[in-house]
Amino acid sequence: MFNNWSSSGNSQIDVTGTFFGNYKFSHPKYVWDNIVDLAYGYAWQDLAEGDTLFETRRKSNDKIDLTSAISWKAYKDWGASFTANLKTQFGNGYEYNGFGANQTQKQVSGFFAPAYLTTALSFEHKKDNWSVSLSFLTGKTTFVCNNDLIDSGYNYGVIQPDDFKIDDGTGNSILNPSRSYTHAYFALGSYIKAMYLKKDILPKLDLYARIELFYDYKKPKNMSWDDLSNSKYEVALDSEGNPYDDLASFGWMKRRAFETDLDFELKLDYRLASFLSANFALNTKWDTDFNGIGKWGHWQIYQMAGIQILFNWKTPKE
Repeated sequence: MFNNWSSSGNSQIDVTGTFFGNYKFSHPKYVWDNIVDLAYGYAWQDLAEGDTLFETRRKSNDKIDLTSAISWKAYKDWGASFTANLKTQFGNGYEYNGFGANQTQKQVSGFFAPAYLTTALSFEHKKDNWSVSLSFLTGKTTFVCNNDLIDSGYNYGVIQPDDFKIDDGTGNSILNPSRSYTHAYFALGSYIKAMYLKKDILPKLDLYARIELFYDYKKPKNMSWDDLSNSKYEVALDSEGNPYDDLASFGWMKRRAFETDLDFELKLDYRLASFLSANFALNTKWDTDFNGIGKWGHWQIYQMAGIQILFNWKTPKE
């Protein structure tokens, strides 16, 4: 807190809570692995003039990531697995403009808006510290259960029917009475997931890395390579920060790469004591169903570093 302080500064409070739970049931023929990864945090800052502290409150972290996987060992380190994964968030997400009393906000996401349910039947190669899964039969369902977000254009690939909106006769667009909102989109595609977890990669330093790639076999309904004037992909930026204007000239491989979703996560934890650690986290996503906030286009980047107080416990064995 800063109050009448000659060196100046902005008062602020940042509180973030995280939970990571892993329950594994092992059998001679199969392994059932369950992971719960949760995080939620808020930051309050005093950024406006006046006597009221902490006029600006913004979310600093928000994640729900649930995974359940059953793996069967087939031959040596090779096996088959069935995985179900659900990703969404707890609270609403906003795009902000201005500060303090002059701040405005526009909602861009919320609980189950979007949410991603991925189910995959895959081949798996697993070692002690890493694993790779490859699936050519993966279902990915995107949910957007918020009609206001759909109306404002944040549909995350859940495209509405062409006659979803009609003219009311006065030039205004209204919901077609014979239509209802579409809240889910199912994609069938291929999926690759690689994970690496190494405790004490250096003394007291733990490393976790994960990368996921998904490609939809169906051509997205909102993709228009031949008519870029109607394609939301023209907002993507090139290396110089200019919008692409030659997407129609993309070759087959470039189009497939452009349409492939990517999710990369990296975590580093350095144990300072049994209850205290320093940590670094980086999560990067490429998603062509999200136009982005500002000029980031389809890239999403989240980075966090800090000091963490932690408690570890294990379920006792019978």
